[in-house]
Amino acid sequence: MKRRTVAAALVLAVAVSSTVHAADAPLAPVRAVDDAGRAIVLQRPARRVVTLAPALTELVYAAGGASAMVATILPNDAPAEARALPLVGDALRFDVERVLSLHPDLVLAWHHGNPERALAPLEAAGVTLFRMEPRRLDDVPVALERIGALLGTGPLAHERALALRADIEGVREAHRGVAPVRVFYQVWSEPLMTLNGSHLVSDLISACGGVNVFAALGPLVPQLSTESVLAADPEVFLTARDGFHVASGERRDPDDPAYARWLRFRHLTAVRNRWLYALDGDLVTRPGPRIAQGVRAICAALDEVRALRAAGPR
Repeated sequence: MKRRTVAAALVLAVAVSSTVHAADAPLAPVRAVDDAGRAIVLQRPARRVVTLAPALTELVYAAGGASAMVATILPNDAPAEARALPLVGDALRFDVERVLSLHPDLVLAWHHGNPERALAPLEAAGVTLFRMEPRRLDDVPVALERIGALLGTGPLAHERALALRADIEGVREAHRGVAPVRVFYQVWSEPLMTLNGSHLVSDLISACGGVNVFAALGPLVPQLSTESVLAADPEVFLTARDGFHVASGERRDPDDPAYARWLRFRHLTAVRNRWLYALDGDLVTRPGPRIAQGVRAICAALDEVRALRAAGPR
């Protein structure tokens, strides 16, 4: 139901040089460093691109790279144009021979999401891999600009990154100084898992004035006991589901099957008040151009709880 990710490298700066000095001059090489700290050089901006994560597919389209896309993986549900692309597998298993047959000049990989054992044959075959993993909310517009630099669509990518930054900052500004809300984000019910404070989703919660009650745990995706959640007594439970699409991106849903184990604990604040929310997983867990919609969905849930809390017992 959820993506299980592990610790990632810090996002590194991209150094690019792709200025055309004259209308008929060849494009300059593009030089960049990916999130694994590996330097790559493209002799010209990429013209044949394969993406190995849904968020990377969305970022390529948002950066103006639709014409460069030659294949992707499942799920390929967004944007709508991506549904027509050839498929090479999913994030964990993809057909190396199929990728090679497409002659990509760039493969965008999900650092720590695509297994290294699956990527190694591509690299050994001479394919240029660029590993990416935006880990914080502010990393997403940066990723958009980095992809634009790789594809030679920098001005458009920069324009859209600016709009995304403004959207994100607008949400933050609207929630500065709001009363905090204590949140438990349930990744999985069996085994019971959550996210620590280093995860992208925790950053979204913070932008809305929420407090991740398990932010201090060491693993990025910690496994929990039932007792630890009872002791934390969060005010709000959040979970996300893939393929769950509603206009607001969230809904209060105490009857969601993910919460079945908690309903017998009526003393829990979130259960007693029925502050149990389901979110559109594509919006809140994909570090792509729709991330501002994801943060607004979380904010809508927390804002509702603030309003209900202020109104007092019914």
